[in-house]
Amino acid sequence: MIGIFHQQFRVYYEDTDAGGVVYHANYLKFFDRTRTEWLRSKGLEQSEMAVKENIILAIRHIDIDFIKPARLDDLLTAYCQPTCYKKVSMMIHQEMYRDDELLAKAAVKVVSLKADLFKPTKFPQHLIQELMN
Repeated sequence: MIGIFHQQFRVYYEDTDAGGVVYHANYLKFFDRTRTEWLRSKGLEQSEMAVKENIILAIRHIDIDFIKPARLDDLLTAYCQPTCYKKVSMMIHQEMYRDDELLAKAAVKVVSLKADLFKPTKFPQHLIQELMN
């Protein structure tokens, strides 16, 4: 298992399709919630960043590999770890497990945008330092 941060989720009926398998789009939600909680664990609230620093983080690209299905009532653990930083973007590697069984993995490109203009902007240095710790 990878990751510097993890979050657990229970699969509810609303997360599944007619066959009781987690609907593919819901992996995006689980991964997104994990990244958001990772930021919170670093003391970084996205709503405050937008207001105080005029910075929002947006997803530019996601590549997901669905390996095995998650099912109703499974307890899932999602992991995330930043892998590299550039001026306006960072890559985050994420994995989803049921116990020790890898179910899905994703490569996520996150970009820093000016909140008022939705234009790319350099990641603030203090943000990079917080995320690397």
